Amino acid sequence: MDGTERNHPAAKDLQSLTAQLLEAARKAGADSADAIAIDGTSLSIDVRAGALEQAERSEGTDIGLRVLIGQRSAVVSTSDVKPATLTAMAERAVAMAREAPEDPYAGLADPSQLATDWDLEALELADPAADPAPDALQRDALEAEAAALAVEGVTQVQSASASYDAQRVFLAASNGFAGGYARTARSTSCVAIAGTGLGMERDYDGDSRTFQSDLRSPAEIGHRAATRALDRLNPRKPKTGAYPVLFDERIASSLIGHLVAAANGGAVARGGSWLRDALGEPVLPDGISLIEDPHRPRISGSRPFDAEGLPTRRRALVEGGVLKGWTLDLANARKLGMAPTGNAARGTSSGPSPTVWNLELTQGDKSPQQLIAEMGRGLIVTSMIGATINPNTGDYSRGAAGWWVENGEIAYPVSGVTIAGNLRQMLRSMVPSNDARPWLSRVVPSLLVEGLTLAGE
Repeated sequence: MDGTERNHPAAKDLQSLTAQLLEAARKAGADSADAIAIDGTSLSIDVRAGALEQAERSEGTDIGLRVLIGQRSAVVSTSDVKPATLTAMAERAVAMAREAPEDPYAGLADPSQLATDWDLEALELADPAADPAPDALQRDALEAEAAALAVEGVTQVQSASASYDAQRVFLAASNGFAGGYARTARSTSCVAIAGTGLGMERDYDGDSRTFQSDLRSPAEIGHRAATRALDRLNPRKPKTGAYPVLFDERIASSLIGHLVAAANGGAVARGGSWLRDALGEPVLPDGISLIEDPHRPRISGSRPFDAEGLPTRRRALVEGGVLKGWTLDLANARKLGMAPTGNAARGTSSGPSPTVWNLELTQGDKSPQQLIAEMGRGLIVTSMIGATINPNTGDYSRGAAGWWVENGEIAYPVSGVTIAGNLRQMLRSMVPSNDARPWLSRVVPSLLVEGLTLAGE
């Protein structure tokens, strides 16, 4: 494996495994094939009431094989990497492919399309620091819990957790592609509860980073979870009506996520997207762009190539408000008569499908406080539950909680309301703030949307 491969003593030679799978598929009669191997270590610690509640550790290697016979394909996977299993796996995949229906769009990438050069060091996908010990994770979780309980009014901590994941991936195909990379993730989270009985409210905070040194302190995470829970005490319901709604930065990316889902090539090819006829049309406010950049260092959505061996690249999904393209893997690109965008993702037990990598929305020039002042009367949404989204029309309805704004100032907490509108209209009229967190994979600020229907009292 090239680049930043981590040294896991129990890890298998992933490059050798994929080569063995491809050779077994060739001998079994496959016309072409690709193989993916993933190994990793996962460690998570949960504490409660100052004591260890749960500790989980897992290590393993998973492999997947996709074979093609003409336009027929099949995918098989296993965690058993013995040579005899690899041979049987390839034979089973070929037998399955012979019985599968033909797909005129199935097939590997042409060698001319493949990624041939990448710089893993520049991406910094894996932290070179030593893996954290279980007791270090436990200390972080305990510190977060203690910080939350130290805030007056917090009655309990539902959970305080710390985790670490390290993973290696290697992909190879009979078209000549071979490449891999390592990835790490370190996280801390806390859920605090304020109040008692039927008046209890809860909220959370957390952080997840590629490098442990970038992680926010457990004390900060616990304290913020606590203050957020306190802010939600004694909620009320405003009157039903049409109001401006400010989607808090914590949940604003979900609104952009609906646009991304509608611009997914799989949904467009099926005709099941409310954006299916919107290519080249305005979908966001003038001057607002949505940029995908899979080469941002230390970010979870970064990668040098996609799951079909195509190079990843920076691109504009939306530029100046105008929808510029779909998110495409090879098969859906062929269906739509377009070029693939290097956005294929897959696991060991499934074939490729399109997905987005890192996203960044153009920020505005006003703070959330300025937008709140300009709202006059309306709702700030800080959490949502449930969702009713019509994929064909974009009609939108979700349960929400947050704060009510009167005369441009926060007046009281709100819970148990429903907001509704149409995504096409909502996204076209939204006003972005300037408070996005730059270290997230989806860099999206708070978003103000006018005239949503709110069902309250």
